[in-house]
Amino acid sequence: MPRSLTGKKSGELFERAKKMLVGGVNSPVRAFQSVGGAPVFIERGKGAGLYDVDGRSYVDYCLSWGPLILGHAHPEVERAAREALERGSSFGACHRLEVDWAEAVLQAVPHIQKIRFTSSGTEAVMSALRLARAVTGRRKILKFSGGYHGHVDSLLVAAGSGASTFGHPDSAGVPEEWVRDTLVQPYNDTEALERIFDSQGSQIAAAIVEPVAANMGVVLPSDAEQGSRTESDCAAGAREVSWTAAPGREGFLGTLRRLASKHGALLIFDEVVTGFRLRYGAAAQEWGIVPDLTILGKIIGGGFPAGAYGGREEVMRWVSPEGPVYQAGTLSGNPVAAAAGLATFKLLKKTLPYSRLKRLTEDLTDGIRKQSRESGVPVQVNSIGSMFTVFFTSQIVKDYDSAKASDAAAFGRFFQGILRRGVYFPPSQFETAFLSAAHTSKEIEKTLDAIRAAFKEI
Repeated sequence: MPRSLTGKKSGELFERAKKMLVGGVNSPVRAFQSVGGAPVFIERGKGAGLYDVDGRSYVDYCLSWGPLILGHAHPEVERAAREALERGSSFGACHRLEVDWAEAVLQAVPHIQKIRFTSSGTEAVMSALRLARAVTGRRKILKFSGGYHGHVDSLLVAAGSGASTFGHPDSAGVPEEWVRDTLVQPYNDTEALERIFDSQGSQIAAAIVEPVAANMGVVLPSDAEQGSRTESDCAAGAREVSWTAAPGREGFLGTLRRLASKHGALLIFDEVVTGFRLRYGAAAQEWGIVPDLTILGKIIGGGFPAGAYGGREEVMRWVSPEGPVYQAGTLSGNPVAAAAGLATFKLLKKTLPYSRLKRLTEDLTDGIRKQSRESGVPVQVNSIGSMFTVFFTSQIVKDYDSAKASDAAAFGRFFQGILRRGVYFPPSQFETAFLSAAHTSKEIEKTLDAIRAAFKEI
């Protein structure tokens, strides 16, 4: 029989938390409001597993929202962080590890010539936008519907991720004049790109985009959409999509690069999620597209708070102390995060788990599609590398509008169904699930068993 949704200790902790923490959480999606029930409280993580305070175990596909590509508590990453901590948690001064960290990033991502570390992706995005406005002397920023780039005021317009989950894509507290210079266009629409640059290109300081959208769920750019599309003959209308990155025709990202260059705007790739997730380096390298600035986070910190922005040297020279664009941070380049990030890089470079991760993800997503057909539950599964999203819709998901057409209530029932059976997905229809190097075929089999049972309940 399925287990109860929330254990006694988790329930007690949540009641205590609600008395002190806003909503009982420190980040909105953790509250489980979009999937029903109360959150489970985690005691520890190891490998591909999470263990809650009530002694229950879960196969984890959230992985702290992406950073843990090696799995929870990898011994070599832990050892590196512990050794760094023994030397001091923070110096507020220069140290060797931040230099080694920067060298490792630049070696892996050649189009980053200079870099500045921060403590979060949001901080890095905010700084990159300020830099772009200074370099170009322009005000307007172009972003894309469903793209979430942290809680930067001017970008909380048509944001995905938790904002979609809670039905408030535009956050309260953001003055109208602060978003007046934010232009929003649909993701994957090259004709809309041509129109917006034709009409306002001379005023655009920068365009910011996730090369693979990950905060409305996984949505691939049309640059990768070169494979065949075949509609299954199942009564539920579920569809299978084959994605193949095959350069040839100009897709969405290629068009964006061409138009930004033509009109003198900077192109910013937000690779907080995709950086070091799809390959050892940046996703931009998959399509041979060179952005002017790149935002990194998550994996580069090895599970510790970290962010970074970097790009062409002539652009980065505008940042203080070399230039007039001020940005600072007490914990920027933190030695513990640097040590964990370097240990993660070393292991990724040594083991190159990306092909194996892709195969495991395909085994899982193919199994989900098969069970969708057999159960009559319509889903669309988008995936690339070790990232995937199960959308509860029968139509192909290629942009924010098609993602929002998903049945979030059905996803909530699905989430609770697999949670009861020991599988932990991100608690939102509009998020990305991840695999780690610690996952094996054993975890995939357990997950597919849980999904089969959950589909039957739906």
